[in-house]
Amino acid sequence: MKRGEIWVVEIPAGIGHEQYGSRPVCIVAETEANVAVIIPFTANLKALKFSNVLEIKPDKDNNLKETSIALVFQIRAIDKTRLKYKMGFLNDKTIEKINSLLKNFLEL
Repeated sequence: MKRGEIWVVEIPAGIGHEQYGSRPVCIVAETEANVAVIIPFTANLKALKFSNVLEIKPDKDNNLKETSIALVFQIRAIDKTRLKYKMGFLNDKTIEKINSLLKNFLEL
């Protein structure tokens, strides 16, 4: 598992506007503690109204079925057992955009 890979995960039901269910996510980091740091995706284009999101179009590398929105502001850690299968990976330009959004969001 590497930064920029897209995996399908099963996120348990949350509260309010937290993302949940089976969905693609981008791997941001993995840890020695069997935990992966992820950014969940949504197909709901209305999410573009929020800051710290990125629209990602399907291509042959990421294997997304539809345009997806990376919800950078919903970055979270999950147990690696929630990772179901690898779908694809993001290109370097998209990873750079996510890195920039993360820095902005976390004010690094």
